[in-house]
Amino acid sequence: MINKRLLIKNLLAHNDENSFYDKKRKISLDTNEGKAKFLKHVCALSNSNPTNNSFIVIGVEDQVNIIEGVDFFDDSKIQNLINSYFENPPQIKYENIPFPRLPRHKVVGLVTIHPNNKVTFLKKAIWKYVKGRIFFRRGSNSMSTLGKFELKNINQTIVEAIEINASNNIKLTLDGVFDFMNRHKQEYHPTYKVFNEQFVLCWAGKKKSVGTKVFYSRVDIELINEQVRLFYSALDEVKIEFNQSAFIITEYVFLKIKDEFDYYPLEKKVIHFKENGKHDIVSELLFQPPQFDKAVLHHVFNNCNAILNKLKRKLPLNEIELADLKELPTNYLICALNDFEDALPNLKESRKFLRELEDKSAYIKYKEAVRVLRKVKNQ
Repeated sequence: MINKRLLIKNLLAHNDENSFYDKKRKISLDTNEGKAKFLKHVCALSNSNPTNNSFIVIGVEDQVNIIEGVDFFDDSKIQNLINSYFENPPQIKYENIPFPRLPRHKVVGLVTIHPNNKVTFLKKAIWKYVKGRIFFRRGSNSMSTLGKFELKNINQTIVEAIEINASNNIKLTLDGVFDFMNRHKQEYHPTYKVFNEQFVLCWAGKKKSVGTKVFYSRVDIELINEQVRLFYSALDEVKIEFNQSAFIITEYVFLKIKDEFDYYPLEKKVIHFKENGKHDIVSELLFQPPQFDKAVLHHVFNNCNAILNKLKRKLPLNEIELADLKELPTNYLICALNDFEDALPNLKESRKFLRELEDKSAYIKYKEAVRVLRKVKNQ
């Protein structure tokens, strides 16, 4: 197994990006421009590495190689984006890699692009990139052409050496387990389990009983052998189950309008551990948007808009509005799920104002609301 944290360190040890890896401060898949730039990098690396893996490291300051981290990203549909825009799409994998000195909610994103030994090109236009465009790497630069492109095997030996040097061992695994246990307070019940005598999984979460249901909040799950964070949730409630060969996570979202509330199943994620030393993750979206009374929702929506307008005009909020501000992202989320046309644009517009608040509660809920909407939209 490859220790992904060590792999990232080995990649960053190179003085600059080259034709087998790139590094980015962040990526944005919320806009056509952001999607197009991400597709360009994936295409260029795939075409320049027909017989070996290539990588994008996300959360690193480009010029000075400082690891700053990004938010946990868990969109299992990212391969669908690759498949929908490329002819001969490569298989890619996005993983969240924890680093001890980063805040608990931050990770380094690692995109692994697997070789397919075929020329990858755009099969439809996106942003300013036209159909048929072929991207490739020349050193640290991404180039493009509309003509023929010849695949060349130039990086296989060096990438294989980097991956071998990043192989996991017993010391790294034990260090990873102790590091996980020490980073989580006892109230989060940090624990571990070994699957198939090969995989070491650690998890932690604050236990809460709601009626006959047992949930965990602030859940953190890591596959220690590979130093990959498999799951992280700042707010949502999670049910955890496991057997001899699988670990099952069912995520719930808490939605409330006035006195009407419930925990709604969002997604089930099953991690299968195989006898051949490999594992796979299968996700199933369970979410059925709850329908609330329209008259009540119109009142809630108008109240959210009034608060947003005050934030935009830098006007002070009264006590009731300050309390409602904390629920503004969740209320916009509920309105969007109930087909309020302007709810999503208004939610996104609120981002910069919520981010500037000293109390980050509303901003954390904003990120959770956007994550739920992204999952629902990409189902």
